[in-house]
Amino acid sequence: MHATVTDSRHCPPSPNALDLALVTETWPPEVNGVAHTLARLVEGMRGRGHQVQVLRPRRAGEVRASAPDTGSAPEDVVFPGMPLPGYQGLRMGLPAARRLTRLWRARRPDAVYIATEGPLGHSALRVARGLGIPVASGFHTQFDGYAEYYGVGWLTPVVRALLRRFHNRCAVTLAPTQALADELAGQGFQRMAVMARGVDTRRFAPARRSSVLRQQWGVDDTTPVVLYVGRLAPEKNLPLAFAAFRALQQRLPAARLVLVGDGPARAALEREHPDALFAGQQVGADLAGYYASADLFLFPSSSETFGNVVIEALASGLPVLAFDIAAAHEHVTSGVHGASVPFTGAAAEDAAAFVATAAALGDDPQGWGEMGAHARSHARELDWAQVVRQFEDICQQIIEETRDASAAMDG
Repeated sequence: MHATVTDSRHCPPSPNALDLALVTETWPPEVNGVAHTLARLVEGMRGRGHQVQVLRPRRAGEVRASAPDTGSAPEDVVFPGMPLPGYQGLRMGLPAARRLTRLWRARRPDAVYIATEGPLGHSALRVARGLGIPVASGFHTQFDGYAEYYGVGWLTPVVRALLRRFHNRCAVTLAPTQALADELAGQGFQRMAVMARGVDTRRFAPARRSSVLRQQWGVDDTTPVVLYVGRLAPEKNLPLAFAAFRALQQRLPAARLVLVGDGPARAALEREHPDALFAGQQVGADLAGYYASADLFLFPSSSETFGNVVIEALASGLPVLAFDIAAAHEHVTSGVHGASVPFTGAAAEDAAAFVATAAALGDDPQGWGEMGAHARSHARELDWAQVVRQFEDICQQIIEETRDASAAMDG
């Protein structure tokens, strides 16, 4: 029997309403795992009767914060921002200490959650600490690991030290998995806790499979379709995705690779692989249709803090091929939900193992359906409402600890 899946929009009200401020430099309609996770958290917390004010940079061309397609509320606040190099459509917040001080003196939140470590996040941390407001932070992106992919690997320890200093000034830092929390603790990050991730199993479901969409891809119902969903950028390890697909294709010559997403590597990849189908960004029901209409999910990234796309694929009934890290470590059992490839950090050996595993999957496409069914069954247990309650408990805890500390000082 599986746990009942409860939509985070219909969580029962909490008996102790909180007033929270959430600071982020990415928010819907931007398409990435951080924005998606934060939107579900805010939706769930508001559904349980909490006040949540979202503070974020203004997008290019945005006139007001409460535009219908942004998921914003009237109490949300936008700040000036600047383009983030290499990330089209995303903007980085600018320092805003004076404005944050005025805002939080006029309406003091019970706690602040900082999701991104940019200039706006740094300002929020400094102001909140100055006002005695407890702060939780989220470790959503491994920016220290990105340096290697952009040719400045020597910066990795510098970036890591900056991240560590930022997060260690918070009451708690939330990681999406216990494995990442332990890894960060080993690097000197303090007060780590785990806040899991959920998936909308109503949206991402095998029932979204579309023969019409597959016809648009130029395949019939029997053609194996391998899917990648994510940013098309160096940190996603896309050359390995193509190497793995080519190994599988040697076993299944009719197989087709479909890539959903956009990014700076797209143009070069399209030139190098004209037989692959590049679908661009897809969202909502369209994205769900892409997942459900494929047959195998391929995810070669080794730089994820979690990887929401992995559990979206599982929910859609797709077996997953991924490294045994982040979401795959938590949710993919080899031979049951797909294939989880051991990750050692030795690039050549890891790549060879990933390609060999893809080839092995190509030798047994008849097993994909059963693994996909197991994947769907497992994903049904990943309840967003449970994640929301977990976040609520963490916020309550740091608020109470701050009050106790303040009372002890007064005493």
